[in-house]
Amino acid sequence: MDLQRIVVAAERAWEGRPSRRNRTPKHFRIETYLAHGGPEGTVVRGRVLDNPLESEAEEDEGARAATRRTLGNFLTNELPGVPLRVTVAGTSVEVTTDREGYFLLRLPTDRAALTSPWTEGRVELVEAYRGIDPPRSATLQVRVPDASARFGLVSDVDDTVLVTGVQRVRQMLVQTFTGSALTRMPFPGVVELYQDLAAGVNPVFYVSSSPWNLHSFLVGFLKHRGLPLGPVLLRDLLGTREGREQKHERIREVLDLHPDLPFVLLGDSGEKDPQVYADIVREHPGRVLAVYIREVRLDPGDGRVEKVSDAWDHDVPFVLAADSDAVRRHARSIGLL
Repeated sequence: MDLQRIVVAAERAWEGRPSRRNRTPKHFRIETYLAHGGPEGTVVRGRVLDNPLESEAEEDEGARAATRRTLGNFLTNELPGVPLRVTVAGTSVEVTTDREGYFLLRLPTDRAALTSPWTEGRVELVEAYRGIDPPRSATLQVRVPDASARFGLVSDVDDTVLVTGVQRVRQMLVQTFTGSALTRMPFPGVVELYQDLAAGVNPVFYVSSSPWNLHSFLVGFLKHRGLPLGPVLLRDLLGTREGREQKHERIREVLDLHPDLPFVLLGDSGEKDPQVYADIVREHPGRVLAVYIREVRLDPGDGRVEKVSDAWDHDVPFVLAADSDAVRRHARSIGLL
């Protein structure tokens, strides 16, 4: 049984406990994820839960406190069928949460009404739900690229920005459950590299195969380490085990919503980023300026990345980089810095 099956089985067992559908939620909470908006509208995601707010990470806390917080983010009491209204820049759309408590919608917002770099929106309960009455609401932050942006960045997170060790399952589990946004480490030089590539105006979109349960942790990590803040696009823990298609879809969403921007793609060699990015380059000619792959394989001679690079038939640079300095040198050579 692989890690994905273990995690999925654990969550399904949690969901299989006695039904709470008829109970009034004690900790009704609308959780919003960082959204993004552009010429083609605004995409908003979030979840409604019956869970108290998670505790804030503290510098001197132990592994036990961090583990409790992480487990709390996975052992969720999701609320399906919640009627919501989402409002951004004067445009409102109603939506209902799905069986996992998630909501996702695309608002036809006017780009001229969106404020860069961030526009604040609101998600609110429309009508009574299982004994919970309006008003219940949450604010929403929408990343809006500035007109002066030269390009956007699409970056993986685990083993690209955040030291995770995905190929070492035990190490990954220990770090994920016992670390916090304050203790987890970025790769050397990655903070300065991303700051320089973003240059204060170029938007960064973090697209990962991690579950939405880790959204607050990842946003806290980005803020604490000083990385450029941007939408963190994750996936449903109980979705398909074939995560590649999901990652394709989220990257396509970014490119489609911001058609006036070319993009730089950054990932790592540990999983499927090389093939995913190759597909994106092929599907979107003229939209990608460069592809950077951080070398993190336990066996660099396994040939997986080389299979992609040897078949590379595009004018777009494909760079397998040993570290952040190698990315910086190449990015400077082609005028990205």
